[in-house]
Amino acid sequence: MLTVTRYHDISCGHRVHGHEGKCAHLHGHNYRIHFTCETAEVDALGRVIDFGAIKLRLCEWLERHWDHRFLISSRDPWSGSLGLMDESVVKLPFNPTAENMAHHLVTVVGPEVLAGTGVRLVGVTVEETRKCSATFTL
Repeated sequence: MLTVTRYHDISCGHRVHGHEGKCAHLHGHNYRIHFTCETAEVDALGRVIDFGAIKLRLCEWLERHWDHRFLISSRDPWSGSLGLMDESVVKLPFNPTAENMAHHLVTVVGPEVLAGTGVRLVGVTVEETRKCSATFTL
């Protein structure tokens, strides 16, 4: 299998409900998200997928859904009051940890936005800081 990787930077806030430390507070990160795609056969030009197609499908999804928004679990007690603010608050079906974000991007977003391309999103690394990241791979 051949793979290619492209990253994209977004900024968003979150709160990790139930966290035992600072992450229980409202805060944000400048995230760097790495997308790794694979295919069994390259296209006629010898590519897994054009890097511009990754930008159009995956990076633009991040821009539309998570960039400059506040991510909160729908099970978080604060989601009710924060969710009343406006569309900048995104209620997620999971606690917005880097691990859960990576898992969601690979298992839900990837299959949706890459459908019909013959390419699979097989890994995502979510960097919260330069020192801290989480990776989910199939």
